[in-house]
Amino acid sequence: MSKRDLKKYLTELHKKQLEEQILELYEKFSAVKTYYDFVFNPKEETLLKECKIKISNEYFPQKNSGKARRPKMRRSVAQKYIKHFILLGVDPFVVGDVMLYSIEIAQTFSAEKTVKQELFYKSMFNSFEQAVKFIIANGMVNEFKTRIVSIADETKQQDWFNKEEFSVIMERFEE
Repeated sequence: MSKRDLKKYLTELHKKQLEEQILELYEKFSAVKTYYDFVFNPKEETLLKECKIKISNEYFPQKNSGKARRPKMRRSVAQKYIKHFILLGVDPFVVGDVMLYSIEIAQTFSAEKTVKQELFYKSMFNSFEQAVKFIIANGMVNEFKTRIVSIADETKQQDWFNKEEFSVIMERFEE
């Protein structure tokens, strides 16, 4: 069904019928419930806090019943939150914050423990590039410039093999 067909169908319904359909969607589909829960009670601070805890646990896991867990270092956890936040329509500033935070926490981890997987560095670069593009597209350069520069500098400090790629992004960023 096209959007135009849907609009036509919806205009033919009475208010009561529309209410019933929306309630049915709310009950049947968790994505609809999540959307309406956010729209009517946008606890962005709570979502941000929860998100940052989950991302941190990927690199610095909490001990479970006295046993130390190994870090999983999954970029996908942050990516799921970022995608979810964009879908919900969370403030772009919060999304930009999460994008940079996920890289910063990974850098904190790599400063403490040597990461041998080349894929880790490549994925951090992809995250950095995505974050810079998002921040520029949303006109938030001034708010995040210090953190972006700090991330690029940290790649040099830690001597990441792809530090030059970060520098290239910084050159484009500063133009």
